[in-house]
Amino acid sequence: MISPALSVSDLTVSYGENLALWDVDLQIEAGCLAALVGPNGAGKSTLLKAALELIPRVTGTAVFFGQPLARARQGIAYVPQRSAVDWEFPVTVLDVALMGSYGRLGWLKRPRRTDRDQAVSCLQRVGIADLAHRHISELSGGQQQRVFLARALLQGADLYLMDEPFTGVDAATESTLIETMRSLRSEGKTVIVVHHDLQTVPEYFDEVVLLNREVVAQGPTGSVFTAENLQTTYGGKLALLTP
Repeated sequence: MISPALSVSDLTVSYGENLALWDVDLQIEAGCLAALVGPNGAGKSTLLKAALELIPRVTGTAVFFGQPLARARQGIAYVPQRSAVDWEFPVTVLDVALMGSYGRLGWLKRPRRTDRDQAVSCLQRVGIADLAHRHISELSGGQQQRVFLARALLQGADLYLMDEPFTGVDAATESTLIETMRSLRSEGKTVIVVHHDLQTVPEYFDEVVLLNREVVAQGPTGSVFTAENLQTTYGGKLALLTP
């Protein structure tokens, strides 16, 4: 039996006296394209960061493919929000993509020619190989997001955790991103995405977790993404109910 790609139990996180997540339990099966959906401040990004031990937990555990993070880390690729990155740092697009090879090389080894070739291939896959030698400060928001994805692809991970990848990107980039995610799913990979656009959830995702500091509902999109569950998740903040 295949273990879930991500299994979270009794997860509670707080920022000082502000409770960000409360007693969260969830499972996301391997080989699916899943969304974390909820209002601003619901703890979606916090959930990813806490699972990856990037921020402390009050209580709870996160297990990846049946293994603790320490054993599973090499098989996990994390794509943070673009706002979390210093885009003035003096590196090229190819330099950033190559960072995806550091997990297997270690920080002290220089990337080989084969690593560079693979990085270029990943840039081609997301449609920006022609920007390989461009400084990252010169990129648009959509191009920056494609660089992030290329870096993640080079890791050759089994699980991709993406924090708001569609925010602030153009339609062409959004199309490229979702097609790449679908391609990863077809290869047996698992992709978990923090997502805001309710209109595209049924089209894009197999599974959905509705979150507002605690899990409201989770499971196949067709059965979970309902007007009733959305109203419970968003309350008066929900302006549009069109699942």
